[in-house]
Amino acid sequence: MNPAVQRFLPRTTLACALACSLPAVAAQAPPATLEEMWKIVQQQQKEIEGLKAKAAQADALQEEVKSLRQAQSAPAPEKSKATDADRKTQILATEVEKLKSQLVIPDKREYKSLYGFGPAASGVYRVNSGLSIGGYGEAIYTNYTSHKGEQRDQFDLVRAVLYAGYKFNDWIILNNEIEFEHATTGEGSESKGEVSVEFSQLDFFLHPKANVRAGLMLMPMGFINEMHEPTTFHGTHRPDVERYIIPATWREMGAGLFGEILPGLQYRMYAVNGLNARDFTSAGIRDGRQGGSKALAENFAFTGRLDYIPPFAPGVLVGGSAYVGDAGQADPVLGRHTSIKTQLYEGHLQWHYKGLEFRALGAWGHVGDAGLLSAANGEPIGKENFGWYTEAAYDLMPLIWSDSSQYLAPFIRYERYDSLAKLPAGVLDDGSFDRRIYQAGLSYKPIPNVVIKADYRNISSAAGQNPHEFNLGLGFIY
Repeated sequence: MNPAVQRFLPRTTLACALACSLPAVAAQAPPATLEEMWKIVQQQQKEIEGLKAKAAQADALQEEVKSLRQAQSAPAPEKSKATDADRKTQILATEVEKLKSQLVIPDKREYKSLYGFGPAASGVYRVNSGLSIGGYGEAIYTNYTSHKGEQRDQFDLVRAVLYAGYKFNDWIILNNEIEFEHATTGEGSESKGEVSVEFSQLDFFLHPKANVRAGLMLMPMGFINEMHEPTTFHGTHRPDVERYIIPATWREMGAGLFGEILPGLQYRMYAVNGLNARDFTSAGIRDGRQGGSKALAENFAFTGRLDYIPPFAPGVLVGGSAYVGDAGQADPVLGRHTSIKTQLYEGHLQWHYKGLEFRALGAWGHVGDAGLLSAANGEPIGKENFGWYTEAAYDLMPLIWSDSSQYLAPFIRYERYDSLAKLPAGVLDDGSFDRRIYQAGLSYKPIPNVVIKADYRNISSAAGQNPHEFNLGLGFIY
């Protein structure tokens, strides 16, 4: 190889790598705060320094390869020395190729939420083609500090999740989430653990304003149902309002559309199989989810969501969603033609400003013919239910260590919900599902992919005190 080309190659490779990275950076949403901008600048500087170091290594290795090749061209007094030089040359040449590959294809992944999914679940949308692998996991230790009753302290590997996606071409993408809960599926009890397909869907990208999605899909409601990776929310446990009033994780079979109507104005709307009202309980509609497992489809439902991220107000997101459908499913006990119209509506607001993070969400639901359903199910079923919560957090790390890219945020959250807010005539309520939760805790991220959590939850109901909890949690995405 021409010596000038050898000297020029590593620097050209570095320049290409930097040039390739600039569009990706430019495509990202602008940072909402100066602290975020400073963290991005620091991260980019570290990557540039790393690339420069690798280029320098490549230069040195190229020179060593050149020297060895020159030594090979000279007469060798002994055959063993020539053989040794050949071996060293091959090893060094291989290392040079590895360094060049790392310069052109960085081994660091970008984590950014797309099309309503969490950062890790969005990985398949960022690959050029073929297979994409990702996932997340979370483990929790719970200590019941008071009003313990029959509860016992425990450790739990709550879930370990695998994302497996495939990009067939520029406009057809498959995305799957497979979840393993509670570390095992044995010992004859679902509560001991289970394996579930959380979603499995095909996206057909036709136009930025209108794309098609079909399969087992997450209902586009609230903050948590679609974006439930542990690094995306505070607290070891997901908010109870988004577990019982909005029954996350909630997925059904169907098809629909998604896209961006105007800059910052995004929507998702699907037609799906309805819930199964015969599985509703006093705790709400949660057990009525069918999850794509031989789902009854005598009745259908419709759900939609609209979000707005104002270009003039960085860090703000405001939106709402709705679900309306029949949950009767031609059940013979209820009467094959009985309609159990089920409705759920929610609104949400999120604001990030400098180190401040704020969330608020409210939801209201209605179940038709709740009196008939209460008699058939053998327990009170709420004619109406509601829930809301507010949450605030602040990242202290820029105040403690200004040059750090780590994250340390105390947070507080208040929840109020009642799954039996309004009952049919003659049905009584003991107040146990009319709850208030006061929660405070801390979230620490040594890197963006890993979070360590601690929190305390004070839970009370109209029927009396529930067990209070101290929780420690560990979560990760990849």
